[in-house]
Amino acid sequence: MTYIDCFIAPVSHANKEAYEELAQISAKVVKENGALRVVECWLDEFGPDASSYHSTEARLDSNEYSSFTSAAGAGTGETVVISYIEWPDKATRDAGMEKVTSDPRMQFQDRPAVFDGKRLIAAGFRPMLDV
Repeated sequence: MTYIDCFIAPVSHANKEAYEELAQISAKVVKENGALRVVECWLDEFGPDASSYHSTEARLDSNEYSSFTSAAGAGTGETVVISYIEWPDKATRDAGMEKVTSDPRMQFQDRPAVFDGKRLIAAGFRPMLDV
């Protein structure tokens, strides 16, 4: 069964281009090491609010819901990136990520930080529905 790594991070609007460059490099390395798919998404700051995802009977005022911005701890001048990596299974993920995290192309010490890695929210997920 597939396995999904999911990440949420606050990124400065000023670092959008630099983040996209790192994402391209990272996606290449991850796919070389067994990932099936890599998806990176910028928050649509003018998109629908959380209330639109609920039926009219259960809908609350939009300010009563949490948001990806608050969950990611994004501050002024920052937006949220959500990304996920799809793997064929957890064993492939574990072996692949061990290689990915030790790959010299993934170290990025020669570049300015694009986002604060301490604020990255990450976890692995086992799909329960895939239609």
